[in-house]
Amino acid sequence: MAEMIRLSVFRYDPEKGGEPHMQSFEVPLLNAGMKLLDALNYIKWELDGTLTYRRSCGEGICGSDGLNINGVNGLACITPIEGLKQPIHVRPLPSMHVIRDLVVDMDHFFDQYRQIQPWLQTITPVPEHERLQSPEDRARLDGSYECILCACCTTSCPSWWWNGDRFLGPAALLHANRWIIDSRDEATGDRLDQVEDAFRLYRCHQIMNCMEACPKELNPTAAIDHIKRKLLARKS
Repeated sequence: MAEMIRLSVFRYDPEKGGEPHMQSFEVPLLNAGMKLLDALNYIKWELDGTLTYRRSCGEGICGSDGLNINGVNGLACITPIEGLKQPIHVRPLPSMHVIRDLVVDMDHFFDQYRQIQPWLQTITPVPEHERLQSPEDRARLDGSYECILCACCTTSCPSWWWNGDRFLGPAALLHANRWIIDSRDEATGDRLDQVEDAFRLYRCHQIMNCMEACPKELNPTAAIDHIKRKLLARKS
């Protein structure tokens, strides 16, 4: 008989009314490398087809299955079942409006991302072929461009929980820094002006939950510190 895994999954369907609640499931351990997404798929395909969650690539690339797993944010598709305390508590990302079950409204998160204008901005004439970078300048982008916008970092940040309407949050600021340090970008001053605000940037108090939650092992706190140092240097 297959070993069984116990899960406690957040359920909420506003169309049916009723209060949010946790529902218990038991799922067989399908293989030694089984991931949490495999367990959710088993529930949906074999036990309860109404369970709602996001998923896509299943490889930790698309960032669509960010969840709160036993109190820690992470991607279901790359989180091994092995080592998780049971019952495994699976909830939506914290401090987000729940649309249904494990699906949250990401509109505000992506609106904050758009506010940092995440595209190359230049004022010099477009070169005949392309804007080149030295290998050293390209290497400075390592640790920034790999962000997959899963929101695990931002929704683990207490400062964002309390001031999410004004604090941009770790993910947006990580991307802001990515363009500030890009040697090809020519809008550094405008980008610094855009984030220089008591709430938009300085609500980061270096709690560092974002570092712990990032499935790509990125460091938004360091990126935010770099922006602060750039602003300080500009004043001196």
